[in-house]
Amino acid sequence: MAKDSSFDVVSEFDKQELLNAVDQTMRDINSRFDLKNTNSTIELDADKTITITTADDMKLRNILDILQSKLVKRNLDIKILDPQPAENALGGNIRQVFNLKKGLSQEIAKKIVADIKNSKIKVQASIQGEQVRVSGKSRDDLQEVIKLLKGNIDAYNLPLQFTNYR
Repeated sequence: MAKDSSFDVVSEFDKQELLNAVDQTMRDINSRFDLKNTNSTIELDADKTITITTADDMKLRNILDILQSKLVKRNLDIKILDPQPAENALGGNIRQVFNLKKGLSQEIAKKIVADIKNSKIKVQASIQGEQVRVSGKSRDDLQEVIKLLKGNIDAYNLPLQFTNYR
């Protein structure tokens, strides 16, 4: 029973669910009376960005609201959206790009490791690329770490998932 248990802390999203949410948003844009025939578009570019182009700021907010509701219905956290400033586009339109957050940056990973060490729970945390591996002898300690990280999730401003629990 001396074998260590472990899990990984990651920040990912389901690409297929994201594609489905964007497609459903585009269908809603084409069918809603206030957005129909406004040449509004929403595009997913290589799982890195979502670009919304529309006629004015009010329509942009409406489309963003539709997108966020579709993401929530598909169990995707809206924290994956990193909004960039809105800019003018051709034809008097307005465009906003949303970068998609995936993976833990070095600073967030260091913050997670520091929070785990400050908690005095008897586990080891190490940064491995874009994830943090947490290992310890007791599964109860690992559960405490998951509870701790879920409690601090607002401090990281990223959706966290816990994978490879063994």
